[in-house]
Amino acid sequence: STCDWHHPDFPLTSPGGKKKRETHNLDRYTEYLKEQTKELLSYGPLFTLWYDVPQQFDKTRGAGIINMARAIQPDIVINNRTGHPGDYDTPEQRIGGFQIDRPWETCMTICKQWAWKPNDTMKSLKECLQTLIRTNGGDGNLLFNVGPEPSGVIEPRQVERLKEMGAWLAKNGESLYGTRGGPWKPASHVVSTRKGDKIYVHLLRKVEGPVTLPALPVAITSAKVLNGPSVAHSVKDDILSLEVPANAWDEIDTIVELTISGDSMEIAPLKASAQSNIPGAKATASVIYGNNPEFAADMVLDGDLDTRWATPNGTKKCWLQIDFTKETTFSGIQIEEAWAGHSSRVKKFELQKKSANGWETFHSGGGLGAHFKATFEPVTTSAIRLNILNASEGPTIKEVMLIQGK
Repeated sequence: STCDWHHPDFPLTSPGGKKKRETHNLDRYTEYLKEQTKELLSYGPLFTLWYDVPQQFDKTRGAGIINMARAIQPDIVINNRTGHPGDYDTPEQRIGGFQIDRPWETCMTICKQWAWKPNDTMKSLKECLQTLIRTNGGDGNLLFNVGPEPSGVIEPRQVERLKEMGAWLAKNGESLYGTRGGPWKPASHVVSTRKGDKIYVHLLRKVEGPVTLPALPVAITSAKVLNGPSVAHSVKDDILSLEVPANAWDEIDTIVELTISGDSMEIAPLKASAQSNIPGAKATASVIYGNNPEFAADMVLDGDLDTRWATPNGTKKCWLQIDFTKETTFSGIQIEEAWAGHSSRVKKFELQKKSANGWETFHSGGGLGAHFKATFEPVTTSAIRLNILNASEGPTIKEVMLIQGK
C-alpha cells in the first residue's frame, strides 16, 4: 500500500483516509515507504511491484519510489498506483477499454469483495470466462482475485469455479494464450484476439442471421468454429459475413477461428459492426450531458461498449426510455453501467413497462453496476423505462440488452 493510515507521519488517517492528522511529515513517511520497499526487493528477483491507494503521492513522489526500486532490480515492472503512471494501468472491478499502446491489467474479484466473506455472491462460470475473454479482446491481462478463508484455505466452491475455468481453457485456451487484442475492437456481442496468421472471433451472444464485421485488409484462407465445423464466409461492400452453423453456437463463447494470408498483428484496429439485440428500437432520456450527441440516449442501443449515454454532473434522478418497433416479450435485462468499478452510481431504480394505464413497475433494485443482470416473469410491452430514483453522481449507461426466453 502506498498509503498507511496508521503511520504517524502519513497525512491521512482512518476511516478510509478521510480524516487529516494534525501533525504529519510526508517526506519522512516517503523515506519509510522506500525502506519497506527495499526490504521486499532484497529477498530475490521480483516480476512486479503492485502498489495501491496512492493518496497524497504525486507524480514526482511516485517517480522517486520507482527509481529507487529500479536501482535495485532494473527489470522490475511497476503499476500505476504510486502517484506515477508506472508501466501499466490497473482498472479495478471493471474491464478496461481497448488499448494496445500501453499495457493494462484488470483486477477483479471472483465474488463481490476482495476479502473472503461467508456466502458472498460468486460470479457464474459465464461471467468469469466472459470477463477473461473481454479482457483479452481489449489487449489486457486479468488479475483474478480469490480471497482465502481465515485459515488460509480457498473456499471449495471457488476452487470448483477455478477448475471449471481451467477445463474450459484446456479446450479453448489457444484462442487466448499468447494472443493480443484485436484487430476488431470489443463490442457488446463480440471481441477478437490474434496471433500469427490466426484471428479468433469470440461471439458472446447468439445473433440472428450472419455475423457481420468490417472486412479485413487481407484474404481469409479458412474459417471454422474452434474445434468444430467450418464457417461459410463472404465479403461484400467491405463487410465480412460469417454464417455460424445453428448447432455450433455456445452459451458462453462461440469461437470462430480465421486463418489469414498474412500477419494478424500488422492489421490496424477496426471498429466492430454494432449489433444491438433490440433491432430498430429507439431510446430517449430525460437529460443528456451537455445536450451532446456523443452522449445521446441511443448510445445504449448501438452494441458498442465504447459509447455511452451520460447525464449532467450532479444528476440524482433521471429516466431512460426504450421504444420497441412492436410489442416485445422478454424475461430479463442486462445493463452495462459505465464508471462502476468500485460501486454503482445508481443507488435506487425501477424498471417500468408502458401499459394502457401508464408506466407500471415490474422490477426494482438498489443499484446497477458494471454488468447488471435481472430475470423475472415474462413481460410484454411496446416500451420500457429505466427510472433512476437516486444516484450518487450523474448516471451513465453503456448498453441495454434484453434477455428473451426463460
